Amino acid sequence: MSKPKQVTIVEVAAAAGVSIATVSNVLNRGGIRSSKETIRKVELAAEQLGYRRNTMAAGLSRSKTYEIGLILPGLTNYYGELAEHLQIEAHNAGYHLSVFSSGGFDPDIERRNLEVLLQRRVDGLICHGLAMGFESTRSIVNSGTPLVLINGWDWPEDIALGAVNLGFAEACKQSTKLLVERGCGALCYVGSKGSKVIDEQRRMGFNAGTQEYASDVIHEIVDTVKDLDIEAFLKSLLQRHVAPVGIIAFDDHVALRILSAANKLRIDIPTQLQIIGINNDYIAKHSYPGISSWDIPYSYQAQTAINKLLHKFGNKAESGEEREIEVPLTFIERESTKS
Repeated sequence: MSKPKQVTIVEVAAAAGVSIATVSNVLNRGGIRSSKETIRKVELAAEQLGYRRNTMAAGLSRSKTYEIGLILPGLTNYYGELAEHLQIEAHNAGYHLSVFSSGGFDPDIERRNLEVLLQRRVDGLICHGLAMGFESTRSIVNSGTPLVLINGWDWPEDIALGAVNLGFAEACKQSTKLLVERGCGALCYVGSKGSKVIDEQRRMGFNAGTQEYASDVIHEIVDTVKDLDIEAFLKSLLQRHVAPVGIIAFDDHVALRILSAANKLRIDIPTQLQIIGINNDYIAKHSYPGISSWDIPYSYQAQTAINKLLHKFGNKAESGEEREIEVPLTFIERESTKS
């Protein structure tokens, strides 16, 4: 049985009505930007003809694969949305983004991700600070793969080019200021120690805020574990302190748990209880009442991380730029903190 004839880029160029060079640039993720219409025509022609790009051969011939690896702790909520924005930015820069989930520090999944990344010889790597440990990540960068971190504070310089971090600490600090201005006589941060450094940043901000803006206000920190009785917690909080009491939640999911319990207990929001979440998820806008929250600039964070890698690929110095870039969040106020 004869082997099927392999479609060439010459045939794809003829079908798309563009030059061979344009087809090569589009299909091989070259550095020359093409219009969206041109990209669509080339990709459609390639699909209809059954063209298959030999990624390995192309990468070896150029010593580049035009592929960036992304490792995240999971693919839900913030992580999934971040991955989408990173994929768009990578595509616009002429790169393909391969996404991996660490499965929450599962050692078998982590080991397999490492093997695949090393085999595929990605040009660069973006890794969330919670996705992998120092040594595992170091084993990748030691092979010459540049790394940019997302939400990775104080990582060793021999591992990462730098980090693009969300300003969780500043958001929590400013949350304490706002709650005090709204008349709260007591403040509480409801955290999540399981989220490690992400939770630590929030605690740092809460502590800094209470010291600067609420030195004479009672404040406490509670960890929201799965078996925490939210209703009992709220009853105790309001019995011990003069209303209104202000709560800064680890994220909007924790804030929703608190809000639901408050509604069940018929605690008035915001007269008796005020709540601020983080991430500005869909639930914050559509809960009742709406939850005040801090919005994340996904596109800016993704663009900044990709640009850090592109500078490295082009051997360009990032003059005047901090190694760790802090991306500020934007406060969106809703009914949980205002009448």
